[in-house]
Amino acid sequence: MELADLAEQREALSSFLRKTLKVDVTSDGKNVLVDSQELSPEDLKKLVNKFIYHHHLNNKYWVALESGGVRISKLEEMKKNGKQKKAVPPSTIKHGW
Repeated sequence: MELADLAEQREALSSFLRKTLKVDVTSDGKNVLVDSQELSPEDLKKLVNKFIYHHHLNNKYWVALESGGVRISKLEEMKKNGKQKKAVPPSTIKHGW
């Protein structure tokens, strides 16, 4: 599992996976390695999504499957457009009575 910008949460994620899966989890730089043969990448992705959601990080990070592993990436910030929407004047109804 590759942690792109989530370095400050690495230990918390390792601990969460260790407690949940009851397997060896090691941290290596930007990667967290899970030693489990019966765990599929899809199940690991679900657990990582659960961690991201419960730590209120889902507005900053997203989880993807890449080459048999899980990657956590930071969401790109949308650039705020300096233009304001033009105000639409209220429609006037004319009666022909």
